[in-house]
Amino acid sequence: MDKKSIKKVVLAYSGGLDTSIIIPWLKENYNNCEVIAVSGNVGQADELEGLEEKALKTGASKLYVLDLTDEYVNEYIMPCLKAGAIYEDYLLGTSHARPCIAKGLAEIAIKEGADAICHGCTGKGNDQVRFELTLKHFCPDMPIIAPWREWDIKSREEEIEYAEAHNVPLKINRETNYSKDKNLWHLSHEGLDLEDTGNEPLYEKAGFLEMGIAPTQAPDTPTYITIDFEQGVPVALNDKKMTAKEIILELNKIGGANGIGLLDIVENRLVGMKCTLYSRLPAEQFSTALTSILKHSALTR
Repeated sequence: MDKKSIKKVVLAYSGGLDTSIIIPWLKENYNNCEVIAVSGNVGQADELEGLEEKALKTGASKLYVLDLTDEYVNEYIMPCLKAGAIYEDYLLGTSHARPCIAKGLAEIAIKEGADAICHGCTGKGNDQVRFELTLKHFCPDMPIIAPWREWDIKSREEEIEYAEAHNVPLKINRETNYSKDKNLWHLSHEGLDLEDTGNEPLYEKAGFLEMGIAPTQAPDTPTYITIDFEQGVPVALNDKKMTAKEIILELNKIGGANGIGLLDIVENRLVGMKCTLYSRLPAEQFSTALTSILKHSALTR
């Protein structure tokens, strides 16, 4: 990729730590290019608040917020639900959201006439696979920039230091620096105390659980619900007709209030993706490696 030819970049933007520092990093390392931020709304709710102001202050020229909630539920969650798609007890909350977001990202990149698409996926994980193979399908000739495979930053601690040095506003600090992903299907946490499997979950710690309460704090009286299905798709909750999206959102409230829906898991990522061998491959080799790996691996977090 000739960096001098990159004038306009579309960035998959969540406002989290990774994507927040990527905006100034792109401008520093890609010829002060224009950065257009794109957020796919898949049900992250309050995380979208103040996102435009933050993106513009950090250096983006504009922010698109795409409402993908109906598409996400109907085209991704429901087919997986009907298929009983589960990986090591994990219900694919991040897995099936990424292709949906990447599709919207590709559409904006084409609309804006972008020279490249950028994402903040780490070199060790699976999101880079989901994003890049989806992008290769919808805009196969569009260059992809993956800062985690280029920059010298090696940890979230160093990311915070970079953000502080560049006056990038953050909602987290070193004590709340979990890597989180939220949508209407789940909220995942990684990092900090969770890195040591000998630690007990901090379910009862104030602010730790955002979508519910600890089982020990749940009411002692049961809550009963009924769900009606048609052809494998939920159509009513407690005899009230609702869309599948509305049912999911309501069940999130009911489940959260009763302390259910929690899962602690140490899972397997894509084969080989935890080693630096794949995380540091040149772009063209990486794309080939991803295609080969995906053919022989499950879709995981």
